[in-house]
Amino acid sequence: MQFYVGENISLCSFKIQLCRRFNMQITTTKELRLSRLALAYFFFLSGLRFASWASRIPDIQLQLHLSDAALGSVLFALPAGSMSGLPISGYLVARFGSRKMLFIATLLFPLSMIGIGMSESSIALAIQLYFFGVTGNLLNICVNTQAVAVEALYERSIMASFHGLWSLGGFSGALIGTLMVGEHISPLKHFIDVSIVGLIVGFIIYPFTLKREEKQKRATTLFVKPDNYLLIIGLIAFGSMVCEGTMFDWSGVYFVKVVKVSSALRTFGYVSFMSAMASGRFIGDKLITKYGAKKILQISGIVISSGLLFAVIFPTVITATIGFLLVGFGVSSVVPLSYAMAGRSKKMAPSLAIAAVSSIGFIGFLMGPPLIGFIAQAVSLRLSFTLIACLGASIYFMAPKLKEQ
Repeated sequence: MQFYVGENISLCSFKIQLCRRFNMQITTTKELRLSRLALAYFFFLSGLRFASWASRIPDIQLQLHLSDAALGSVLFALPAGSMSGLPISGYLVARFGSRKMLFIATLLFPLSMIGIGMSESSIALAIQLYFFGVTGNLLNICVNTQAVAVEALYERSIMASFHGLWSLGGFSGALIGTLMVGEHISPLKHFIDVSIVGLIVGFIIYPFTLKREEKQKRATTLFVKPDNYLLIIGLIAFGSMVCEGTMFDWSGVYFVKVVKVSSALRTFGYVSFMSAMASGRFIGDKLITKYGAKKILQISGIVISSGLLFAVIFPTVITATIGFLLVGFGVSSVVPLSYAMAGRSKKMAPSLAIAAVSSIGFIGFLMGPPLIGFIAQAVSLRLSFTLIACLGASIYFMAPKLKEQ
């Protein structure tokens, strides 16, 4: 480890402690910036690959002659893989190091995507989707664990911008998928092309990722019970991800059934939500650095609930679009901030802490859409959105309970 000319003793001591905690071998400012750029690519690549798969779902359904019900059953394998892979991913990263596991995940994730394109039956597709969920989650834990370490060295918030690049990768993947469909390129060839390009660039920039010891000295366990600090963070992530899942799955339905727009306008709410969430992540770091994590979480809770209630009380095209836009801004910083705060836990390895928080939050992402459906069937869609707004508001009340580690 090297130090810069003119650094004082206390700052040097701080860097020594920091590097020991995260097992880092940063030597210059240039290396730190290169590590950040390399990590940014892997966030972008993760979003690109996920959107590449999502953009070809209709083609794969047609290719395998699946009914809507059959497709719905098969698609459940992906979140099942993601959820079951969380504790395993956290353990592997804590045991062998995020950098080593990032290399493995970079290999496995595209292979699972290619396997999806090669599937010739619903059973094979379900198996590949499960593997896709597991490997995608391993990559997620690796990059977020690395991001926590890089952010610690920067001494300011940069996590939200990493997640913004994931969203940008998602937009790029959707655009590429649209072009592939227009050129009548098969899903398999599409997935192979994306995988090859991603692997080539990934292997070129991998040497610049944050260097760590490959194996931690302390013993780790597969299942770790989160303490109160992580539990509160997890519940905050839960409230946000319920709202995200609602927007992903029900924004179009809301515009059709409640706002009563034509089919041409049904994506307005979703597009406004996604655009606001992506852009909000790129400005979120500056706001977090200026105002602090707790205040931003509280503001986020208010903005989320206000946006949903605005769309419920005034169900017109303009007001509902504005409402969903506010929801996008509100959720943009919550999950990145939750991961960053979890990674700073002093009672648990960063990867295990992130996995624990992610597990709680992901339950919300899975529960939100079905909950909306049940309530909408029993009462109304507007009431279900109102209840989701209350969950968003819960972030405001939970944030003050967080105590600094």
